[in-house]
Amino acid sequence: MIRLLYPGGKTKALTFSYDDGKIHDRRLVKLFNTHGLKATFHLNSGLLEHPGTISRQEAASLYDGHEVACHGVLHAFPSQLSNPALVREFLDDRIALEQCTGRFITGLSYAYGDHSPEVRAAAHAAGLLYARTVRSTGKFFPPADFLQWDPTCHHARALDEAALTDAFLEAPGDTYPMLYYIWGHSYEFERDHTWEQMESLCRRLAGRDDIWYVTNIDYYHYLQAARRLVYSAQGDRVYNPTGIKVWVCDNGLVRTV
Repeated sequence: MIRLLYPGGKTKALTFSYDDGKIHDRRLVKLFNTHGLKATFHLNSGLLEHPGTISRQEAASLYDGHEVACHGVLHAFPSQLSNPALVREFLDDRIALEQCTGRFITGLSYAYGDHSPEVRAAAHAAGLLYARTVRSTGKFFPPADFLQWDPTCHHARALDEAALTDAFLEAPGDTYPMLYYIWGHSYEFERDHTWEQMESLCRRLAGRDDIWYVTNIDYYHYLQAARRLVYSAQGDRVYNPTGIKVWVCDNGLVRTV
């Protein structure tokens, strides 16, 4: 029996996702860096430089070690835009963010969590590989559809319900690759006076040998490679047609393919 694992033979993954590019991202990035956690920051390129928002110049350096992704040029409701305007909202955001960061920008979170089949098609047409919703599942399953990537929870729930994090940390992790996906906005910590609670949560989740700390896009690429593995009819052999090393447990032996 061959079972999928995460890099390093780990059985669990943790990723964070934060929207809007507010100045409070500075403190959050520092917090993540202190604890060795990884996150994706979704920016609105047309709103950078606005009061309370980071600048284009700062975006190039602030998120070093993390992922920068799209959130729409102007944070418009996607379903209220015409098809041409919708593609521009996504594609122009990609272009602007790639220009100011020098990175490939291929991720998205839907503004207001607003999406539909037409919106998802526009995201795909704009070259975006995944898109996060705001529909929390309370579960730790990998996404079935990366253009409808439902998170586990908003950080407010993770802060208020210790049992959810307990369930993730205490699970044996020997049945399926678990993913804990937490999202939110950094300004909410300032507004709700929950910075200390967030720091406590980060300490709980950090430094675990069984957890892969990963950005959204790195998780996407790994899982896509894993889903392309070719198994023998009896399930006792596996072939990897991709260039990404994938970890598996093969009858109790942890190895790569």
